[in-house]
Amino acid sequence: MVLRALPWLIRRSFFALIVALLAMANSASAASSFFSALLSQVQSLRVGVQGEPSNEQPPIAGLDFSEVDGAFQSFIDDSAVFDGISYVVVDAKATLHTETFGDHTEDLVVMLASTSKVPAVMTLLALDEDSSVSFSVDQPVSTMLPYEGVYTDRTIVQMVSNTTGIPGLSALNSYGNPFGQTLEDLNHLCTFAASDFVEFEACGQQLLTNELAASQPAGDSFDYGGSQWQAAGVTASVAANTTWNQLVDQYLGVPCGLEVFTFGNPWQELNLGISSFNGTVESLPGQSNPHIGGGAITNLADYAKLLQVHLNGGFCGDQQVLSQTALDRMRVDRGGVVSINPTPYGMGWWISSDNPGVYDDPGAFGAISFIDVERGIGGYIAIDDYSREDAGAPVDLVRQTIIPLIQAVIDSR
Repeated sequence: MVLRALPWLIRRSFFALIVALLAMANSASAASSFFSALLSQVQSLRVGVQGEPSNEQPPIAGLDFSEVDGAFQSFIDDSAVFDGISYVVVDAKATLHTETFGDHTEDLVVMLASTSKVPAVMTLLALDEDSSVSFSVDQPVSTMLPYEGVYTDRTIVQMVSNTTGIPGLSALNSYGNPFGQTLEDLNHLCTFAASDFVEFEACGQQLLTNELAASQPAGDSFDYGGSQWQAAGVTASVAANTTWNQLVDQYLGVPCGLEVFTFGNPWQELNLGISSFNGTVESLPGQSNPHIGGGAITNLADYAKLLQVHLNGGFCGDQQVLSQTALDRMRVDRGGVVSINPTPYGMGWWISSDNPGVYDDPGAFGAISFIDVERGIGGYIAIDDYSREDAGAPVDLVRQTIIPLIQAVIDSR
């Protein structure tokens, strides 16, 4: 189903987006609403919280993941929503375990939703460390853009730690006109648009030059997600004079040998109850306006390689893609030290309040990645149901049951 052929559905899409998100904002238990799983995760965190890897390596001797596998199998057996789930566990040097359940296969490519955020931050920090490009995550974005606006005094670090003061997902009712047929009318809603008239850099300029109601001074509040992430990606693309996906490929895809890691923008289609995505890069909508905070696709092995970067000092094979300093910066709590809505969050990573040393990156479909820096392990759990029904269940399972089980396996060796 081609969206550009259905302008009335596009208008309806943005109207439904606002209605659903407003409902979600008023009721965190509305599991079927847009981004409901993601924002329920926000609520739960406020309370609680050098070789190239290969998934073809045999399991490490002495590690028994049978109890972990059993927990996943029971979850699938008991679920009326999910037909499959899969996961991979790595350390700095090797793949420790990979398993699939239900209709999943190891090479399945899925949409990540917000589990895209950690790889997005990795791309931005890699660009920051490239001395050939005039780009800094610590300077106001006005120093890298050919225009100034109400938000261009904010930094990339603030954008990807959700502390810019730009209203996030909780304030989408103020983002723009859901019936808008121009960029100006959509305003900050262009972040979620795959329409032909919405172009990535133009959307970014719209975001940075148009103030939203309830904006706060930079560094005073934590407000998760939304247009601030899009503004970060646009600034990087303008500074490097290339597309966002070319940056991802240059700094992560090529050096890490990734088969599939591409950003698109699936949200407009999904809000219509349809999806043209069939597991291939070519079918991913919205690649001309990629959603930085939630638009990536990948498979188990490729996400595993990115997790190993966080465990081995920043390397993919013999090439260092990020410094240890950059990796450490991603885990510094920036969201928890603000005065309004303090929430433990680094750059891309939620910081666990209940499990010291654990950082995770959950998505609205139920996917989640994590690292445990005390044990030197990481994991990624894939979901391919995009209905957002019961999407919080896999994340709850992983946080409450799977991670402790995996930790017990590692502790037993």
